[in-house]
Amino acid sequence: MGTLVYNGTGSIPIDDRLLAHLQVVIIDKLRRQESFPFSWEVAGRESTVWFGPSIALEFVYAGNRSPLLNRAWLNQLAAAASSNAGLSALPEPLTAPASAAAASVSPPSVTPPTAPLADPAKPGVPVGV
Repeated sequence: MGTLVYNGTGSIPIDDRLLAHLQVVIIDKLRRQESFPFSWEVAGRESTVWFGPSIALEFVYAGNRSPLLNRAWLNQLAAAASSNAGLSALPEPLTAPASAAAASVSPPSVTPPTAPLADPAKPGVPVGV
Protein backbone atom coordinates (compact mmCIF):
# COMPACT_ATOMS: atom_id res chain seq x y z
CA MET A 1 0.00 0.00 0.00
CA GLY A 2 1.51 3.27 -1.14
CA THR A 3 0.79 6.81 -0.03
CA LEU A 4 -0.07 10.04 -1.80
CA VAL A 5 1.22 12.92 0.35
CA TYR A 6 -0.75 16.12 -0.20
CA ASN A 7 0.85 19.50 0.48
CA GLY A 8 3.30 17.94 2.94
CA THR A 9 0.59 17.50 5.61
CA GLY A 10 -2.05 15.01 4.49
CA SER A 11 -1.45 11.43 3.44
CA ILE A 12 -3.81 9.23 1.45
CA PRO A 13 -3.25 5.44 1.52
CA ILE A 14 -3.54 4.07 -2.03
CA ASP A 15 -2.71 0.69 -3.56
CA ASP A 16 0.61 0.87 -5.49
CA ARG A 17 -0.99 -0.16 -8.81
CA LEU A 18 -3.70 2.49 -8.55
CA LEU A 19 -1.14 5.05 -7.35
CA ALA A 20 1.02 4.47 -10.44
CA HIS A 21 -1.97 5.17 -12.71
CA LEU A 22 -3.06 8.21 -10.69
CA GLN A 23 0.48 9.59 -10.83
CA VAL A 24 0.49 9.55 -14.64
CA VAL A 25 -2.91 11.29 -14.85
CA ILE A 26 -2.22 13.83 -12.11
CA ILE A 27 1.18 14.86 -13.44
CA ASP A 28 -0.20 15.12 -16.97
CA LYS A 29 -2.90 17.56 -15.82
CA LEU A 30 -0.56 19.58 -13.61
CA ARG A 31 1.96 19.94 -16.47
CA ARG A 32 -0.82 21.67 -18.39
CA GLN A 33 -1.42 23.98 -15.41
CA GLU A 34 -4.86 22.43 -14.84
CA SER A 35 -6.45 22.26 -11.39
CA PHE A 36 -9.04 19.64 -10.41
CA PRO A 37 -10.61 17.90 -7.40
CA PHE A 38 -9.57 14.44 -6.22
CA SER A 39 -11.96 12.35 -4.10
CA TRP A 40 -11.34 9.08 -2.28
CA GLU A 41 -12.92 6.95 0.42
CA VAL A 42 -11.23 5.30 3.40
CA ALA A 43 -13.17 3.33 6.02
CA GLY A 44 -16.51 4.65 4.74
CA ARG A 45 -15.40 8.29 4.96
CA GLU A 46 -15.22 10.29 1.73
CA SER A 47 -12.78 13.17 1.36
CA THR A 48 -11.96 15.60 -1.44
CA VAL A 49 -8.91 17.80 -1.99
CA TRP A 50 -8.03 20.31 -4.69
CA PHE A 51 -4.98 19.58 -6.86
CA GLY A 52 -3.29 22.49 -8.58
CA PRO A 53 0.17 23.31 -9.96
CA SER A 54 1.20 25.07 -6.72
CA ILE A 55 0.25 22.15 -4.42
CA ALA A 56 3.14 19.89 -3.40
CA LEU A 57 2.47 16.18 -4.03
CA GLU A 58 4.60 13.16 -3.24
CA PHE A 59 3.97 9.65 -4.55
CA VAL A 60 5.41 7.07 -2.12
CA TYR A 61 5.36 3.41 -3.12
CA ALA A 62 5.54 0.45 -0.74
CA GLY A 63 6.86 -1.90 -3.44
CA ASN A 64 9.97 -1.55 -5.56
CA ARG A 65 8.61 -2.69 -8.94
CA SER A 66 6.84 -0.47 -11.46
CA PRO A 67 3.57 -2.05 -12.60
CA LEU A 68 2.56 -2.24 -16.25
CA LEU A 69 0.15 0.56 -16.97
CA ASN A 70 -3.32 -0.17 -18.33
CA ARG A 71 -4.08 2.31 -21.13
CA ALA A 72 -7.87 1.86 -20.80
CA TRP A 73 -7.66 2.66 -17.08
CA LEU A 74 -5.47 5.71 -17.74
CA ASN A 75 -8.07 6.96 -20.25
CA GLN A 76 -10.92 6.47 -17.76
CA LEU A 77 -9.02 8.25 -14.98
CA ALA A 78 -8.07 11.12 -17.31
CA ALA A 79 -11.69 11.53 -18.42
CA ALA A 80 -12.81 11.58 -14.78
CA ALA A 81 -10.17 14.18 -13.90
CA SER A 82 -11.49 16.41 -16.69
CA SER A 83 -15.12 16.06 -15.58
CA ASN A 84 -17.00 18.32 -13.17
CA ALA A 85 -16.89 15.56 -10.52
CA GLY A 86 -13.11 15.33 -10.76
CA LEU A 87 -10.67 12.47 -10.32
CA SER A 88 -11.49 9.53 -8.08
CA ALA A 89 -10.15 6.03 -7.46
CA LEU A 90 -12.06 4.24 -10.22
CA PRO A 91 -11.75 0.44 -10.38
CA GLU A 92 -9.49 -1.01 -13.07
CA PRO A 93 -11.51 -2.02 -16.14
CA LEU A 94 -11.50 -5.67 -17.12
CA THR A 95 -9.74 -6.38 -20.39
CA ALA A 96 -9.96 -9.48 -22.57
CA PRO A 97 -6.79 -11.64 -22.50
CA ALA A 98 -6.25 -11.16 -26.27
CA SER A 99 -6.25 -7.38 -25.94
CA ALA A 100 -4.37 -7.18 -22.62
CA ALA A 101 -1.00 -6.77 -24.29
CA ALA A 102 -2.29 -4.01 -26.56
CA ALA A 103 -4.07 -2.26 -23.70
CA SER A 104 -1.07 -2.27 -21.37
CA VAL A 105 1.94 -0.05 -21.68
CA SER A 106 5.24 -0.21 -19.88
CA PRO A 107 6.13 2.65 -17.60
CA PRO A 108 8.52 5.10 -19.25
CA SER A 109 12.20 4.31 -18.93
CA VAL A 110 15.24 6.36 -19.76
CA THR A 111 17.75 4.82 -22.13
CA PRO A 112 20.92 6.80 -22.79
CA PRO A 113 21.64 7.45 -26.46
CA THR A 114 24.44 5.41 -27.97
CA ALA A 115 27.09 7.06 -30.07
CA PRO A 116 29.54 5.32 -32.40
CA LEU A 117 33.04 4.88 -31.01
CA ALA A 118 35.47 7.52 -32.26
CA ASP A 119 38.73 6.59 -34.00
CA PRO A 120 41.57 8.00 -31.82
CA ALA A 121 43.61 8.69 -34.96
CA LYS A 122 40.78 10.77 -36.43
CA PRO A 123 39.07 12.72 -33.64
CA GLY A 124 35.37 13.22 -34.24
CA VAL A 125 35.21 10.46 -36.92
CA PRO A 126 33.45 7.19 -36.02
CA VAL A 127 35.46 3.95 -36.28
CA GLY A 128 35.29 2.35 -39.73
CA VAL A 129 34.59 5.58 -41.61
